[in-house]
Amino acid sequence: MHPFEDLRVPAGSVGIHWFGQSSFGLKHPDGTVIQVDPYYPRERPADRFVHTRPPLDEGTLKTDYVLLTHNHGDHTCLESLERLSAAFPDVRYVGPIESINALTEAGFDSGRMTVVTAGDSAEMGSSKAHTVWAKPPEGLPDDGIAPPDVQHLGYVVEIGPVRVYISGDPVNTFGNHESLLGPVRNLRPHIGFLTNHPNEGEFPFFDGSARIAASLGLKTVVPAHYACFVARDYDPREWAAHLPAGGPEPLIIPYNQSTVYSP
Repeated sequence: MHPFEDLRVPAGSVGIHWFGQSSFGLKHPDGTVIQVDPYYPRERPADRFVHTRPPLDEGTLKTDYVLLTHNHGDHTCLESLERLSAAFPDVRYVGPIESINALTEAGFDSGRMTVVTAGDSAEMGSSKAHTVWAKPPEGLPDDGIAPPDVQHLGYVVEIGPVRVYISGDPVNTFGNHESLLGPVRNLRPHIGFLTNHPNEGEFPFFDGSARIAASLGLKTVVPAHYACFVARDYDPREWAAHLPAGGPEPLIIPYNQSTVYSP
């Protein structure tokens, strides 16, 4: 049994486990566990991966739902999902059409899948996921950003009174566009898991991430999409230094550790 299963989550709170990269566990006070973008490949050469041991043996954490943001290998990882499904055949999957098609083609039970796109919502037991865009499907021509290869979704997940924003892999200039910010803000998230990078360019830079956090009115922000690939690692303390004084407050979860969050 994984320690996250034993984590006590009081009413009005959410349990969070960060497995590295953009892989998170969310735990409802009633014990329901949602995994977001589980990515735990077994082959991990030291020249590519920060950690040469996977953060999770999929069969040790009883999982009720899997939430997928987009069909890239580090977000829809068939290797990990196949092991998870073998251990827990009742797990249900929610994600964009490309991810669900990949699962269907791999032989997963289509009756346990839900396709969503921006504007949709999906029930996950006593929780609910509201879907927003991470990258607009038409791209951002005025910013020189082409349409993405697949749908890139984000989510605001209701877990009791707590609302958790999962950014997925947002477009670099996300924080400049009210058309992207507004639908998230309207869902009133308390805490956000934000993908960013200091210089790569696909994702928001640190100052852009801080702009997103402030524009959404988040109380708390968690950095994501690091401590996995050597080439995409960054120091979360440098990211936190860009947040404005007076909030939002940074929450840097240690690698492969859990916390309980209450707004």
